[in-house]
Amino acid sequence: MPASVALLESRGLLQLSGPDAQTFLQGLITADVAKAGPERALYGALLTPQGKYLFDFFLLRTGEAFYLDCEHARLADLQKRLLLYKLRAQIALTDATEAFRVFAFFGADALAACRLTAEEGRARPFEGGLLYVDPRLAAAGGRGLVPTAATPDFSDFTETDAAAYDRFRIGLGLPDGSRDLIPEKSVLLDYGFDELHGIDWEKGCYVGQEVTARTKHRGLVRKRLLPVALKGETPAPGTPVHLDGREVGRLTSVCESAGLALLQLEAVEEARQKDAPLRAGDTRLLPAVPSWMRL
Repeated sequence: MPASVALLESRGLLQLSGPDAQTFLQGLITADVAKAGPERALYGALLTPQGKYLFDFFLLRTGEAFYLDCEHARLADLQKRLLLYKLRAQIALTDATEAFRVFAFFGADALAACRLTAEEGRARPFEGGLLYVDPRLAAAGGRGLVPTAATPDFSDFTETDAAAYDRFRIGLGLPDGSRDLIPEKSVLLDYGFDELHGIDWEKGCYVGQEVTARTKHRGLVRKRLLPVALKGETPAPGTPVHLDGREVGRLTSVCESAGLALLQLEAVEEARQKDAPLRAGDTRLLPAVPSWMRL
């Protein structure tokens, strides 16, 4: 695939500003906010006190403001949730979606065309915003936060659409927010947030930190989100996955003949040893383990 650029219209931007913005975020989310800056973008999440997923986002900083690149459809819910913790903190939370556009850069030599080295989270100022390497995985390419008023030169890229980027993302096994995780139910470690730099294990406390750390240190991860090839008609997202008549997971994201599925690891190994099919309805699923994933 050539170096490509896609506008991600499903993304929204929540701006956090004010003298207490960094301290406020640091006590809430899984990323170490102190590391965010004009040369570093981060990936993180906000959890329930029980350590369950609520929202995930890219954390960016330009000037004195922080930006959360999140699902636009859930931005208002994220803003309301953060306001519950505001108390006397001197911060302002503003929907900045109309002020910026979010782009994905992917394919062969995409990072070189962005003038970025292949280091997760590496960023540089661009047109009043930021260009940065996907902080989850350098192989995922780059992302851009570009002011709406800017007219950037993307002549080094082939323009494509968000569906093309979605196919690329699924092939890498990367989750996409509430399309793959269930708010208030999902556990981050089932979805690769450890390997994808979505949790900073060295920072101090954040909401849900104790449960998340306990899950990691006790080795309690029994399921993982895996890319799957679909052999047959394309099932709907959420379709249960079965092995020998018993439910062992569910399909999440789907794009043509590929998808992601949250699967019990024991069932994946059993299916391999017995050469038995994993099925979503009448469709056979062939799971693969991405090279970045540690099982």
